Amino acid sequence: MPSSQESPARACLFIHATIITINKEREVILDGALLTENGRIAAIGKTSEIHVQHQNDNIQILDCENKIIIPGLINTHAHLAQSLLRGLAENLNLHSWLCDAIWPLEANYAEEDGYVAAQLTIAEMLKTGTTCFLEAMLTHRSGLENVVRAVEESGIRACLGKLIKAAETNPDLKLKDARDRDVDSMSISSALAAHEKHHGTCNDRLHMWFAAGTPRGSPSSAHSSIGECARKHDIGLTMHCAEAPKDLDIYRQYYDYSPLEFCQSTSLTGAKSVFAHVVHPDPKAGDFDILRESRSTVSHNPTSNLKLGSGVSPIPDMLAAGVNVALGTDGAPCNNTYDMFREMHMASILHCGVRQDASAMNAYGVLEMATINGARALGLEDQIGSLEIGKKADIVVVAPRGLATSPWDANQVKLGGLDPVTVLVHSAGVDVDTVFVDGRILVESGKFVHLEEDAIAENARKCVAGIRKRSNVGARNHMSLKYT
Repeated sequence: MPSSQESPARACLFIHATIITINKEREVILDGALLTENGRIAAIGKTSEIHVQHQNDNIQILDCENKIIIPGLINTHAHLAQSLLRGLAENLNLHSWLCDAIWPLEANYAEEDGYVAAQLTIAEMLKTGTTCFLEAMLTHRSGLENVVRAVEESGIRACLGKLIKAAETNPDLKLKDARDRDVDSMSISSALAAHEKHHGTCNDRLHMWFAAGTPRGSPSSAHSSIGECARKHDIGLTMHCAEAPKDLDIYRQYYDYSPLEFCQSTSLTGAKSVFAHVVHPDPKAGDFDILRESRSTVSHNPTSNLKLGSGVSPIPDMLAAGVNVALGTDGAPCNNTYDMFREMHMASILHCGVRQDASAMNAYGVLEMATINGARALGLEDQIGSLEIGKKADIVVVAPRGLATSPWDANQVKLGGLDPVTVLVHSAGVDVDTVFVDGRILVESGKFVHLEEDAIAENARKCVAGIRKRSNVGARNHMSLKYT
């Protein structure tokens, strides 16, 4: 398959666009222009100014009239391997979902299954405007080299969290993990070797992280070893934390700590620590203060938490306490998509309903969660997450189309018309038109430039059949349908 790196980043000038910069001033530029050179943003401002200055240059010009330009979306919690498992674990609560379906399926990936899964997930993310993601738990059977290859070929920006798993889970919890047969390959030493080999490759698009196994009665010392090693080598760290209702009790029973007290005591917190879900923290024990003071990030995954029956994370309270909150989709079996636009919509309305307060969340704040907050979580705030001169050209052009976005008109925004942020977060008719990463065009007019979409889908269909056969886990006929 041709690699995105075969096409060099060329100078490009976007004109006549509505540009949502996500800068500190929250500036939205109407009839705006943006120039990219050498993979970075070289100029941004009004079309009348920027276009005149560069109209005689040998650059590609993209007319974005009535289109919206945003920074590339950043998914801070995604499982690449799980796209092949879409629809195979419906209507299960988290612990049954893991033990009876997901872990046995993941333990039976073979050969290039992980490559095909990564391709499928990345393709879906790119076509829905995600230009950077954090892989939440790269398992052994997925194959690290498989996933690295998919990232390299696609052109996307990636932080890959390689799973480090404590060998012991308390047997009283009855959480049998089929992946434990590969536990020796999920060690700190193997994660360090992966970091040394791959971190900073793909023109610095690929970063290697640690993904710490979830504490479920395993020794505190095992988790401390992970945290201390990450801090020593300045490696980013992610972990599922306080996701299910039972998890809070596990922290209390086995560690005598709240979830974030445990993380603090084991050196897991820090400026490059991303804790996924955090649905059941203990604010009375100071969990929000620990998150804020350590500059750790919470990755909010509202759709997954709802679908698995895990609950609703107290995100408005975290934001009010000064915690950095980013956004993630989780995996296909507990969300069914990797679409960050859908996730933004869910995040923006969920808490308003739960709190019976229409002002509990707003669309712009959620867009920040999906962009600059995500960049801050990954230690990349000075490189991506907003559209500013000098930052990397990770850019998404959105084309509002159809009845679902009417009466959107860029020329009417100043006159009190439908604002562009509302269009992005709440409209069902938003199409991702163009996607750039590092100034290289990956999606153009809604179609891949380098990837072969039909082949990716066909390969996925073939792979999942083998995985289901080897694992003996099939799709649950959860609605008692009679197929004839």
